[in-house]
Amino acid sequence: MDSKSIKSKNASLVSYYILCFLRVAMVFIPQVGYIHPDEFFQSVEVVTGDEYGLEVTRTWEFNSTFPIRSMAIPFFGMKLPFSFLRFLSMYTKFLFDVNLRGSYVTLVFPRFLMVMLSFVNDWSLQKVCQAYGLQSQFRLMTLASSYVMLVYSTRTFTNCIEMALCSLMLYIVSDCMIHSNTVIYQKEFLEEKYLKAKNTVEKVKLYKLKMSLPSHSLNKCVLMATLCVAGVFNRPTFFLFGLPLVFHWLLRGMGTRTVSFADFNVRIITFVIASIPALVFFILVDSFYYGYITPAEVERLDISINNFVVTPLNFIRYNINPENTEKHGVHPYYLHLMVNIPILYNILGVIAVLSFMVMLHRLASNEYTSLPRAQSFVGLMLSAIFFPIVMLSFFNHQEPRFLLPITLPLILLHAPKLKTGFCSSYPFRERTYLKGFLYNHFLCTRVSSRYLLRVWYSTNIALTLFYGFVHQGGVYQLAEHLSRQLEIRSSATNIHLATSHIYSMPQCFLNQPSSNTLLINPENGQKYRRGKRFFLYEYGSINLNELYSRLKVILDACEMKQFSSNQRYLLYLAIPSSLSEELNEVFHNRSTILLKHTQSKVFYPHLSIEAMPKLQGQHLCGINTDVDEIGDTCPIYAYEDEQNPFSTARILKQFSSLVHQFGLILYKIEVRKKIK
Repeated sequence: MDSKSIKSKNASLVSYYILCFLRVAMVFIPQVGYIHPDEFFQSVEVVTGDEYGLEVTRTWEFNSTFPIRSMAIPFFGMKLPFSFLRFLSMYTKFLFDVNLRGSYVTLVFPRFLMVMLSFVNDWSLQKVCQAYGLQSQFRLMTLASSYVMLVYSTRTFTNCIEMALCSLMLYIVSDCMIHSNTVIYQKEFLEEKYLKAKNTVEKVKLYKLKMSLPSHSLNKCVLMATLCVAGVFNRPTFFLFGLPLVFHWLLRGMGTRTVSFADFNVRIITFVIASIPALVFFILVDSFYYGYITPAEVERLDISINNFVVTPLNFIRYNINPENTEKHGVHPYYLHLMVNIPILYNILGVIAVLSFMVMLHRLASNEYTSLPRAQSFVGLMLSAIFFPIVMLSFFNHQEPRFLLPITLPLILLHAPKLKTGFCSSYPFRERTYLKGFLYNHFLCTRVSSRYLLRVWYSTNIALTLFYGFVHQGGVYQLAEHLSRQLEIRSSATNIHLATSHIYSMPQCFLNQPSSNTLLINPENGQKYRRGKRFFLYEYGSINLNELYSRLKVILDACEMKQFSSNQRYLLYLAIPSSLSEELNEVFHNRSTILLKHTQSKVFYPHLSIEAMPKLQGQHLCGINTDVDEIGDTCPIYAYEDEQNPFSTARILKQFSSLVHQFGLILYKIEVRKKIK
């Protein structure tokens, strides 16, 4: 090995360790970007509500009448750590006056658990490369530089747990395949030597050697079965990702003299039996959590089949109905293959799709010798990537995060092409002018290797910044701000918040005790519930005129309650700053009604895809956007700029307007005291 190669490997490892440090550090910065509501409402919101007794939004998926989400993994993976954190918080508060129950800790602590779990993917990749003699340094750096690892893997998505489980299973199957191939080769070699042996002593020696070979047929069967059950209960779509892995585990050695179809059947039966303990455990945990089984019923042995709930079965029953999935968005069948893969893996995803298309072309052209064997490493990786993609494409609701488990096989198979280019040799059997032009100008190593790495790194940097800090970035900052407001405000003041064109705000960050918890007064024994202090009204992408009308209804109700029972209140509206101009116009046109809005705070950065910034708009000269002072908002195209559309003042105003639109504005809604 030459010194240049050693330096390259060392540089890759140094870069990898830096990126690993960055992955952990970005958890604590923290990342304020908000990818999808499920990162909170399927985990943190539910767990903190249970553990701390907070006022939270418990989504329909955790409805005890028809639960479709298992709480087994969140209970042991998140609720127990939160229990330890609550215990630790009592001492830190007493000894150091440090509160471990604030908004920041609630955001960062579960993400720290997830980022630790994400290194299962790195470890699995390293072990697979080590087992097959592949270069791991560049693959590890490619994995660590992906925004999938820097952003997605640090979020509390069930998809990230699914990705870690798939990566671990991929390593186990790969290791079992190598182990079986080695044992089978040695066994067949010894059997052949045994048949050729001429004396009894030699035959006995060979027989003993053959019998001393380790078993391989049921290698790691219990571990595989347990991981599969955990994966399905975490997210039932794991069945589609795990099926090709389990199939390759079952297929090991088939076609050789020592492994028969009977061994295949024995493996299936043993695998099913080995999964029963984990299956019973997960069903019991969910049944106790959702109240289908109670301690009193266990004590009386009053238990029937109706006392058990199987959440993956409910999940399948719900999602198999297209009418249900349509409620969450309808997407074309090609979205995963043509859009979501490039979104997640940019140029590497394009390489994977193109390579798959080339393989299909060779299959259609009867070039069977160019295709990978079903039991080979490449066959395992291809099936782990494209089988779940094809199957998930039959569902009408498709999101990029659904494909996170294909990350490891995709990088294992295609990451080196970022350095070598699309094709290291001529990929076509026949030479034509069109194929030659395509190869010489786009596919060959000399051309494609120049730009692939640049595209990979630049795109991942851009997407890390976008999803990590900009996309819906004001929502967490808004929750943190309101948490402080609730702390400093009198308990006699209720806060009402209306939101529009932003994602749902997790209420766990407000740290408000639940109003549903029944308490007992220790002095007189009377039962009571705490009064609710925070009220949230989420209006999605509603029309602004309709939004104004609903704000008027909320304000009227608050005013009536203040008049009748002296209940003080504050009413806020949170809306992307890109809609501030339209909102000002709505309030200005409806100014005869006793309603006004005053800007309270702006949270940067924030971008809602539902309300994209406009290149041409108005320049915010001041921060007060009340319609009484509408002059504070001035047109970009001033009269003196009309003659020179490229004047410095005009360009600066245009740029300032664009920057201001990357924010989330919090307005205070009040009754107008005086009509002009």
